Amino acid sequence: MPILSWLTREDDIQAVKDVPYRLLEEVSEHSFGAGDTGNMLVQGDNLEALKAMLPFYAGQVKCIYIDPPYNTGSAFEHYDDNLEHSKWLSMMWPRLELLRELMSEDGSIWVSVDDDEAHYMKVMLDEIFGRKKFVVNCLWQKRTSPDGRIHMGDAHDHILVYADPAARTQFNALPLSEDQRKSYKNPDNDPKGPWVSTDFTAQGFRPNQMYEITTPGGTSYLPPEGRCWANLEENFIRLRNKGRMWFGKDGTSRPRIKNYLSEAAGVNSWSWWSNKDAGHNQEAKKEINAIFGAANAFDTPKPERLIERILSVATEPGDLVLDSFLCSETTAAVAHKMGRKYIGIEMGDHAITHCLPRLRAVVEGDEVGISKAHGWQGGGGFRFYKLGANAFDESGHICPDIRFPVLAAHVWFSETNTPWNGKGKSPALGIHDGTAYALLFNGILGDKRPDGGNVLTSSTLKIIQEKLKKFDKNFSGPLVVYGESSRMGEARLKRENVTFKQTPYDVKVR
Repeated sequence: MPILSWLTREDDIQAVKDVPYRLLEEVSEHSFGAGDTGNMLVQGDNLEALKAMLPFYAGQVKCIYIDPPYNTGSAFEHYDDNLEHSKWLSMMWPRLELLRELMSEDGSIWVSVDDDEAHYMKVMLDEIFGRKKFVVNCLWQKRTSPDGRIHMGDAHDHILVYADPAARTQFNALPLSEDQRKSYKNPDNDPKGPWVSTDFTAQGFRPNQMYEITTPGGTSYLPPEGRCWANLEENFIRLRNKGRMWFGKDGTSRPRIKNYLSEAAGVNSWSWWSNKDAGHNQEAKKEINAIFGAANAFDTPKPERLIERILSVATEPGDLVLDSFLCSETTAAVAHKMGRKYIGIEMGDHAITHCLPRLRAVVEGDEVGISKAHGWQGGGGFRFYKLGANAFDESGHICPDIRFPVLAAHVWFSETNTPWNGKGKSPALGIHDGTAYALLFNGILGDKRPDGGNVLTSSTLKIIQEKLKKFDKNFSGPLVVYGESSRMGEARLKRENVTFKQTPYDVKVR
């Protein structure tokens, strides 16, 4: 298989293992609305943020959408062309590797890119995800008219789609558009309502589908040359008796089959996405201006209808969506309105100045974009996180300056995939789905001597069990305890229904 070669390729394909693992710290003053939705907004470099996500979400993301920088020169204005391009490839490779690890087996990734890098991106995605997982290159008509400033101005962006061959068969049909619905008529007053007719032939020669059909008006037909009828004769007779065959108003036309609006589940998407169906740049600009005002808006946002189309095809309500180049927050906003869970990652101040207010407006019931079409009136919520300090040193040991609440949140999240609501004042972290979790670390019991706090002993177990009564005074289920070591034997642990996990070795990290 052809591969790309660039200046720093050998270093870049090994880059993921050198990315430090950092813990996520919630910034509670920026979190908003309901806290138990699983929705996350993360501020920080997306390479490190994706690495931090692995213990929680590896193999769990149903749909990944990214709209990375297109390398038009503005993003890397200080580099010459060759180094500029290498810099872009260097940025993308390790991020795509991590996204591959996060995508579920039945999931898909959708990558927006323009002509400047589309073909390089295709080759890179082939190598990372596997060429057999390439689904299609969707062409999105982003403009409404030609750019009068230049000849042969680009009218479209590419959206490269990858999924396992089995997963792509599960893509959803798109709802009928208003124009498609208008094409359904009822010229014969069929009691089943409006319908459209489609050809009753199929390509090829099949002896048992080459019968003669006589119409109600007396005209006889054989299949056209090179084709056969679409069904066996007995099936044709059954359809005709049910009134599902159409022979034209005078009953003499070649047979066609009726398809009723009441039975239309939708239409399968194809690779041409017109601006009429999926929005356009001007629409996106109006949406973003309505939220931030023209002076503070992003230059190249995506319209909500474009993301709506992607999520309609690739996900169901409740599925997890990830966008690691969040920019104007469109992906998270649309996912929220469509009832999907989401993780959005954005670096720098934009996470607070743009992403945060947009998501708050969504929770409060904004009327932008797809809101009216989905009857959106607000609700839900999200948690805001930032990247904390490195969790592990070069030897794999937990860094000594990691605070108890931060590691506790990591342990809880890695075990339950839900945010932790604790304050870090007790070794008992909580109970989830019938299992309790506890962490003995950094002298949480007020005594950093081995027997006093960080080691599981009879006395520390008794303290944990007592603390668990705050969550459920009658709890007697299994208990998972993280600590430096255990002084309790296997038989005693089994009798107490305790699973011991040693820090740092059993703390999930990649």
